[in-house]
Amino acid sequence: MERATFGGGCFWCVEAAFEELDGVESVISGYAGGHTDDPSYNAVCSGRTGHAEVVQLEYDPETIAYEDLLEVFFTIHDPTTKDREGPDVGSQYRSAIYAHSDDQLETAEAFAAELEAEGLYEGIVTEIEPLETFYEAEEYHQNYFEKNPNDAYCSMHAAPKVEKVREKFSENVTPRSH
Repeated sequence: MERATFGGGCFWCVEAAFEELDGVESVISGYAGGHTDDPSYNAVCSGRTGHAEVVQLEYDPETIAYEDLLEVFFTIHDPTTKDREGPDVGSQYRSAIYAHSDDQLETAEAFAAELEAEGLYEGIVTEIEPLETFYEAEEYHQNYFEKNPNDAYCSMHAAPKVEKVREKFSENVTPRSH
């Protein structure tokens, strides 16, 4: 098993999308990229800790490649808008890839550069840097979409991301009920 850590807006939405993928064994919502030890959700939302809302995946590289995870990541959010995803605004919602190895770092940088070169995105602002520390978010944030499928925010923002993954990456998805 390997790990990958991504931030692309509200972690509820990112978590729900990645949970759809075959080979992704677990998805944990949390915080990374900041300067405060063991931050709380309220502290992260204040913007003063420097953390981004992220998800950390544990995945089987024999089933799904890191490049496939990158493709999903860039598909489910807007990597060209700084500190914003949909209705969520603030540095905690920034687009970020926190690499667990030099190989992941190089792969992510090359992947983003290729997307720009192909003209798929112009002005990618995704931070790509080594992961220093990951802090698991509070329990009520874990599997939020699965536990709250009728929540208005989830219906409007997480559900469309899940559907996009199911449609675009159907060969890598075994649909789950929500």
